[in-house]
Amino acid sequence: MSTLGTNVLTLADWAKRLDPNGKVPAIVELLSQTNEILLDMLFKEGNLATGERTTIRTGLPTVAWRLLNNGVQPSKSRTAQIDESCGMLEAWSEVDKKLADLNGNTAAFRLSEAMAFLEAMNQEMASTLFYGNSSTDPEEFNGLSVRYSSLSAANAQNIVSAGGSGSDNSSIWLLVWGAQSLFGVFPKGSKAGLSHYDHGEVTIETTAGIAGTRMRGYQDQWTWDCGIVLKDWRYAVRIPNIDISNLTGESSAADLRKLMVKAMHRIPNIRFGKAAFYVNRTVAEFLDIQAIEAVSAGGGTTPSNVDGQMIQRFRGIPLRTCDALLETEAAVS
Repeated sequence: MSTLGTNVLTLADWAKRLDPNGKVPAIVELLSQTNEILLDMLFKEGNLATGERTTIRTGLPTVAWRLLNNGVQPSKSRTAQIDESCGMLEAWSEVDKKLADLNGNTAAFRLSEAMAFLEAMNQEMASTLFYGNSSTDPEEFNGLSVRYSSLSAANAQNIVSAGGSGSDNSSIWLLVWGAQSLFGVFPKGSKAGLSHYDHGEVTIETTAGIAGTRMRGYQDQWTWDCGIVLKDWRYAVRIPNIDISNLTGESSAADLRKLMVKAMHRIPNIRFGKAAFYVNRTVAEFLDIQAIEAVSAGGGTTPSNVDGQMIQRFRGIPLRTCDALLETEAAVS
């Protein structure tokens, strides 16, 4: 039996979701975001019930030139295994059956609430992809930022600093998705993507009013078990320390283009998988303005038509918008 608390829909909430004809209208989703990384992300089933175990090469064997009648010493390569864990993202919705059934709009009322949960799940997943940190939040999986967080780390060559300081920074990411580079993973034996379970009409124990009382209600559950596997760190590049306050004049846009070119040359083979740049809305706007200004100079981004949609590209690589990328990142040093 479920327990109904204070985070449930009330009669006032119900009234706010009716148009003058007593029907449930299409709600303007002012809180919706664009996170195109979720469209690009490749998924595969993990080889563990908790995620994926990968084996990486950490050292090459020693080779040598030899003369006749002189041998060489045998050697071997070195490998290491890394376990990538999945996180369990979950949400529940419960509403009083009498409330949902008012005016006979049960299905439309539940659908309007379900759309909000779908958006919330997508936003949380996109945010965790970039900023998840299992050291501080053990229920999360490690996102990309925690893996590219120091200019003195072993993978620092794939961190191209834009030179900003303070706490009003953002990042541009160049990611190459592929089975041997970077991909999403879901637990072995489970299914990929966001799952919805309509538990229908159930008995709910309420905590409001008199504790221990019961009522009939509708219950929905959303789950999304997944993580990311960075199989080869060379196929992801972070451009951190982009000072948002400096993105005010077209004259400084060239610096971003140069940094993006540098990022491309950090990737061993840009055609190794599905490559894309990821930027937040402010940076995307600035790059678009810069593209107009740079036409005469022969540089900048260019639009292309993909499946009927106009996609901005930088040197052939798609430029994707992610509202999950913050403008309040601390400086990477």
